[in-house]
Amino acid sequence: MTAVDRLIERVDRLVTERPLAVIAAFLLVTVVFAGGLTGIQTSAGADQFTQDIPAQRALDEIDEEFETSIGGSATSAQVIVSDDNVLSRDALVRTLETQSRLESRSTLRVASTSSHADAIARQLDPAAESAAERRDAVAEATPAELRTAVADADAAGAVAPQVSVDYNPTAQRAGTAIVGITYDLPDAATTARVTELQTRSVDVVDSVPGNEAGENAILFGDGVLQSEITALLTDTAIIVFPAALILIVGFLIFAYRDPIDMAIGISALLLSLLWTFGFMGYAGIPFSDSLVTVFPLLLAVGIDFGIHIVNRYREERETGTGIGASMRTTTDQLLVAFLLVTITTVFGLVSNVVSPFDPNRDFGIVAAAGIVFTLLIFSVYLPAAKVLADRWRERLPIPEFGTTALGSGGSRLARVLRVGVDLSRIAPVAVVVLLLVGGAAGGAYGTGVNTEFSEEAFFPDQDRLETYADLPEPFAPTEYTFLDVLDLFEEEFEQNFGGSVTLYVDQSVRDDDALELIDRTTRNPPDTFETTDERRAAATSVVTVIDDRAAQDPEFASLVERNDRLGNGVPDRNVDEVYDALLDSPAETQARGYLAADRGSARIDYTIRPGVDNSEAVADVRELAERTPLEAVPTGSLVVNEAVIDLLTESAIRSLFAAFGLTALFLALSYAYLEGKAVYGLLNLVPVLVTVGLLIGSMRLLDIPLTPINAPILSVSIGLGVDYTVHFVHRFVDEYKSGLPVDEALDVTIAGTGGALTGSMLTTVSGLGVLWLAVIPLLRDFGILLALGVFYAYLCSILLVPSLVVVWGRYGGVVGLGLDGGLRDSGVETGR
Repeated sequence: MTAVDRLIERVDRLVTERPLAVIAAFLLVTVVFAGGLTGIQTSAGADQFTQDIPAQRALDEIDEEFETSIGGSATSAQVIVSDDNVLSRDALVRTLETQSRLESRSTLRVASTSSHADAIARQLDPAAESAAERRDAVAEATPAELRTAVADADAAGAVAPQVSVDYNPTAQRAGTAIVGITYDLPDAATTARVTELQTRSVDVVDSVPGNEAGENAILFGDGVLQSEITALLTDTAIIVFPAALILIVGFLIFAYRDPIDMAIGISALLLSLLWTFGFMGYAGIPFSDSLVTVFPLLLAVGIDFGIHIVNRYREERETGTGIGASMRTTTDQLLVAFLLVTITTVFGLVSNVVSPFDPNRDFGIVAAAGIVFTLLIFSVYLPAAKVLADRWRERLPIPEFGTTALGSGGSRLARVLRVGVDLSRIAPVAVVVLLLVGGAAGGAYGTGVNTEFSEEAFFPDQDRLETYADLPEPFAPTEYTFLDVLDLFEEEFEQNFGGSVTLYVDQSVRDDDALELIDRTTRNPPDTFETTDERRAAATSVVTVIDDRAAQDPEFASLVERNDRLGNGVPDRNVDEVYDALLDSPAETQARGYLAADRGSARIDYTIRPGVDNSEAVADVRELAERTPLEAVPTGSLVVNEAVIDLLTESAIRSLFAAFGLTALFLALSYAYLEGKAVYGLLNLVPVLVTVGLLIGSMRLLDIPLTPINAPILSVSIGLGVDYTVHFVHRFVDEYKSGLPVDEALDVTIAGTGGALTGSMLTTVSGLGVLWLAVIPLLRDFGILLALGVFYAYLCSILLVPSLVVVWGRYGGVVGLGLDGGLRDSGVETGR
């Protein structure tokens, strides 16, 4: 007796002889796992996928070292104010009053605020230190004084960067402006703390007369963003979970047709979820967008296991066998298949630990642990509960409901399921060739699938939100400001998302040649960069700030000229003296955006031509970083997103090969150990390859891009595909070994296991496919892909495996499958 046989024998005894003790033990373990539920935290959004990318680290350093950030740091926020004219007296007073209330509310921990109104007020009263004093200076100025102050602030370069692109300096008009907020928080401040402060800041902004938060004064920052992404997860769960529950219960009723059996199956599913949630809490793994898909996946495998157990048990009971003996036969046959399915699925999931993204690694770990829990619960707890329930039925007057196996007898389902077996008798070679070619064609076509990553990809489009807006509470989704902010940045401001790339100069810029080297990066720009009349890149740096100031200030221009040995307008000696004068001028604020306080780093922004492909622009700025003698790191949202995209394909392919290699090796060794024929394991993999090929092709056909959320789909599809083929092949091998000819063994397999596979497929596809209702588009796409993966795996197991068995027996028996005799005994032609 092998170790596996001894393990199964021990499970048999526990399940049939001590079912009540088994149930009590599992409930006790559930109580322990429930203690971990309180430790679950939430992590969401694009930041999860960018933490370890050099371009993101450079972006974070820019946020810390410069006053003008690119992406916005965790301890900063912006208020986007709109008005008929944000440069009018009333609008300036309202803006400064907003700043004053934010700064004066000590509980908000606001360190400073900044705006175009600040710069204008300082022109009126350079001694005004607080926002309230600057507000009073604007309120008390004469119209002529105010107009002069606006012109002077504009000349100093302090107005245009803070207002929208409709700014008219002559008319002194603009429709929108940005107020910057910096919070006095330690680097270790939690997201929850930042979110709390920014949420409370919204109330303060709304308290200013004339402000309507979310309308003409929208506060946006990392905390608000994280809050909205968390709300998206909640809204998705509120919509998806009830729909999934209704569909799953409906199909479970079809599969079980008995309320007691269904209650046992649902209780086992709940235990699986509780154990997995508890594990997450104890392991300190945060609940993220990626992990939303774990739970439909666990439901899929759990439903599959439960239906197989109950269906196989019913087959035995229909022969008149007793409760204990029927369950022993069931577990003897299915536990090996469950073990194979679990281990191969775990391989497919654990392969994600090689992913460069933390959320995908967490997904692999949590899903693998959940699948192992599912194996234990459905292999031991559910059989014990079924045995105990049926024994009570015999002693108590409890009526029986539907107790026949799915697909048995001459039912309509049984006739449909026989299509694959019938085709294996008529044209097995044609079936195998057709499906193999289809899978290969799908895989080849799918190599052109797009990749996508951006912060906005985590948010639904406005049309989808409007579709859900009519739902009653609590299903109606939250009102999100992110979409409005994104539109405003793209439509109203020049520095919009995706409009520029940046070089972070990570070295001291105090040497004589530092400014010359920065200036050289703008010469002979690539075609993707916007250019000026002088064939230079349209760039902003400390050099351009110096140029602008020199054009406005003759004294400063003279200083620049004295320190410009080459005569090109760029200081190349005594640069510290030039910096001192620049920072002591009205251009200080603008200079601080491109020169670090310790002058140990600098920043250069390049504008991208409209309509240029993002990947081309990123490639050009990367080449520029390599070419310049400066120690420069390319960064900006475009560069970060492209870096994630570069890793996506590599990660997906690496996980796919790891999953396939581990699965192939394990199945071959397992069947060699269990049945003495490694080729049985390899036969399982052929339908899986077809499934993966069809799935990749479907991604491109349905225009579903590869994203960080669905990157694990290829490796997961191997586990899902093996699930169905293992059940079919394992049952067939058992029936064939019992002495049945091949065609009769296939008949028995399709009648019993085929019915269970159908019930499992319908329930799983509906449970996973309901993610199509998710508010988050990435989750919707992942749900569609998971459901398609299950459906393709089911079709391949029903249609391809019977013909594959016949073809291998006809042409490949010489290498060890040993089906020649069975084929001849059954009367199936073997090519004579």
